[in-house]
Amino acid sequence: MVSSQQSKYKVRKEYNEPIEAPDLSLKSWGRWLWRQLTSMKIALYLLLFLALASIPGSVFPQRSADPNGVVLYFKNNPDLAAWLDNFQLFDVYSSTWFSSIYILLFISLIGCVLPRVGVHYKALSADPPEAPTNLSRLPAYKKLDQSDANLKKAIELLKSKKFRIVSTKTGIRAEKGYLRETGNLFFHISLIGVLITVGLGGGLSYQGQRVLVEGDTLVNNEASYDFFAPGLLFDKSSMEPFSLRLDSFSTTYDYKNPANYGKPMDFIAKVSSKETPASPVVKSQIRVNEPLHLPGAKVYITGNGFAPVIVVRDKDGIVSFSGPVVFLPQDSNLTSLGAIKVPDANPEQFGILAFFYPTVAKLETGALTSNHPYPWDPLMTMNVYVGNLGLDSGMAVNAYKLDVHAMKQVAGGKSGVKALRLAIGETVELPGDLGTVEFKGLKRFASLDITFNPLDIWVLFFALTTLFGLVLMLIIPRRRVWVKVSKAGVEVGALAKSKDKSLDNLVKDIAKSLKKKSK
Repeated sequence: MVSSQQSKYKVRKEYNEPIEAPDLSLKSWGRWLWRQLTSMKIALYLLLFLALASIPGSVFPQRSADPNGVVLYFKNNPDLAAWLDNFQLFDVYSSTWFSSIYILLFISLIGCVLPRVGVHYKALSADPPEAPTNLSRLPAYKKLDQSDANLKKAIELLKSKKFRIVSTKTGIRAEKGYLRETGNLFFHISLIGVLITVGLGGGLSYQGQRVLVEGDTLVNNEASYDFFAPGLLFDKSSMEPFSLRLDSFSTTYDYKNPANYGKPMDFIAKVSSKETPASPVVKSQIRVNEPLHLPGAKVYITGNGFAPVIVVRDKDGIVSFSGPVVFLPQDSNLTSLGAIKVPDANPEQFGILAFFYPTVAKLETGALTSNHPYPWDPLMTMNVYVGNLGLDSGMAVNAYKLDVHAMKQVAGGKSGVKALRLAIGETVELPGDLGTVEFKGLKRFASLDITFNPLDIWVLFFALTTLFGLVLMLIIPRRRVWVKVSKAGVEVGALAKSKDKSLDNLVKDIAKSLKKKSK
């Protein structure tokens, strides 16, 4: 017979022997990788990586949203841009690495959630589990020094609290709060739904922007937009053939409240729309947070301002430019800056940088400003530049900006000629025998955002169900209760899945009911 000392020695000797890991087959490695991928820890990591991977999309211009910005970035930083392009940083949301993270996140979440659905379904139909061997180790516990107990009263109490109960002569097993796990699953399934509908909806959607001056019409095709960003899966031939005309734009101001005097209260764009070329004209209004719903699109107001009507004539009186020019607001009183480009002027092309003041006022420094956004006393000042406008370079040019670096200033600034000043209806001569310019009238413009997403209602639905699942998780406690009756006494123990301050009170109530005598 081997002594205990010898047996200990043998065990120690065996422990000192090198451990040889078993050889894993390709199937075993695949099973291990799948378990790692479908763990909640990896899902959270992937969600974090997806958020981090989205950052370059907001730092660098994207070809899908701002192609001119990408061209300009390559022009200003040719070496850096070429290096960044190798990593698809100008196409972040369609890049290989971003798509890989997105797909892995889907697989991980689905792999996490689906097995739990089966487990939860079995739990719903299963009886409460058997009592632990030692109830005193539970977070809520009470022992009664009595050999008998009124289990009937305890059962009535637990039923009143919506517990599912299994009772025997020697005890009670009870459980409640299955909706907590249901809410947990509901939350994660809805989160998957949000990710799917956001991703797929983004691919099937488009967004367009257009500045419409009063009297202008937008036709729903790509060429009509100032900016157009289709999704990767969007079919441009499927665009609804509606048209939209801006009839008028008006602003309501507050003149009653001293603390808000003169501030805008409402913006109203009156429009005429047609769903198809043969459809009747429909009169509508677009207001802030009240978009116009058209077939396949929603139309929002995102900005507004003034569009002075300018007429430029050469020295022979021939019109070289005529029409409204959109002036971009620079402050809350709509002091606005506009660029007028005259490429067909005779004898040479020129441009005008102009400021528009709806209600002109003079500062102590002598500079002009506007002290109210409504055109009570409108005035326009103009700085004139002669030279190449850069419209023949083949590159897209910002219509609202005048590049004056290579041009000669002939009016305003340090040119020696005062800036031109015009009120509505006035005409002044341009310097250098360039002709005349007339401030013929004043119109308003509205900046419109046109969006289409066929799955936006489903995004809202899954967002609401995600919130609903989260509420269930937070407000419904998951509890298990056991009552043991033996010759040594009666034991009551309870366990909660999360921190539950009322668990001790529940055990005390059950203990009291066990002491009650039946009538």
